Amino acid sequence: MSMDIMDLLKSQVLNDGLLEQLTQQVGAQDKQQTAKAAEGALSMLLGAMAKNAAKPEGANALASALDNDHDGGLLDDVMGFLGGGHQNTRAANGEGILKHVLGGNQSSAFDAISALSGLGSKQSGSLMAMLAPMVMGALGKQKRQQGLDASGLASMLGGVLGGQRQQASSNPLMGMVTSFLDKDGDGSIIDDALGMLGGLFKK
Repeated sequence: MSMDIMDLLKSQVLNDGLLEQLTQQVGAQDKQQTAKAAEGALSMLLGAMAKNAAKPEGANALASALDNDHDGGLLDDVMGFLGGGHQNTRAANGEGILKHVLGGNQSSAFDAISALSGLGSKQSGSLMAMLAPMVMGALGKQKRQQGLDASGLASMLGGVLGGQRQQASSNPLMGMVTSFLDKDGDGSIIDDALGMLGGLFKK
């Protein structure tokens, strides 16, 4: 199950048509650079959400946000979303999602994606703001299709996080993600993010 959500996101994002659109909008050099940045951003966003969902209150808040605002419908018209067709909906508020997920660590996240891909920090931030609603939409779709409650959602995301940790030693991308999430370098990415991401989606 842990790979389903990432596979869904990759199928939506890492295709030529959407990569071309994202490349133009963020001003990247080419689609390859955008793809590298996008994969890192997707992994980082999922990891950050998994950290928050590791606590019951975080899982409940995320489940509530998905039920209220992120049913996955945005994924049915991604090009329309990127073209501004959903700008006034909560489901498309990428900057708001990043604020809730990353809090005061947004700049560090953007810098990490920049180091990975060669994009500028502002470009990385713009890309992450475009991708964040897609991540929430994919989570909402999985929650609905699989009938997941808050606990099931936390379990699915925990599988994603476990997979990232297993790949960290051999995959530079996963190493970057886990390094970002493990701020104090003690090897535990659970305790750090609970403080960093504890306010996810609180109204």
